[in-house]
Amino acid sequence: MHWDKKGPENTDRTIEAALARAAELDIQNIVVASSSGATAQKLVNCGRNVVCVSYHAGFDGPGIRRMSDDVMKKLSESGVKVLITTHLLAGVDRAIRNKFGGVYPSEIMAQTLRMLGQGTKVCVEISGMALDAGLIPYGKEIIAIGGSGKGADTAVVITPAHSNQFFDTKIKEIICKPREF
Repeated sequence: MHWDKKGPENTDRTIEAALARAAELDIQNIVVASSSGATAQKLVNCGRNVVCVSYHAGFDGPGIRRMSDDVMKKLSESGVKVLITTHLLAGVDRAIRNKFGGVYPSEIMAQTLRMLGQGTKVCVEISGMALDAGLIPYGKEIIAIGGSGKGADTAVVITPAHSNQFFDTKIKEIICKPREF
């Protein structure tokens, strides 16, 4: 399934497609990228283990966290696990690039994944982050939902690997993504 263009107008249809495929495959774990928590809130009460991965603290500036305490509390009280941590394909490599210039392996990997769209890169990244945090089971297919900025426009079936075994990650299916990105 392809959307004509990237963007938040695809969020509801992306979530519907992801949940339908999760039901067909009996997948119980969903990892969703959600910087503000708005997309994750759409998955409350979906009957699955939902992990919301947000931007790391400091992404928007020193000490700044994008998701508010109120939203984090609301999501947690609804059973959604919220993960705020360093981005798998950025972190220290980005700090070295910002300080000294150049391009480093994780950034090359991120750019390569972006050939399939920003949302696909996000899905791979947040899946590994959730697995590394112990919030989803190892060796199981999950659904990952990501986007190209705000909202969600991409969903995949993926078996993530821990970051130290990153290349064992398997994208099993692309459920939906934007055709133009």
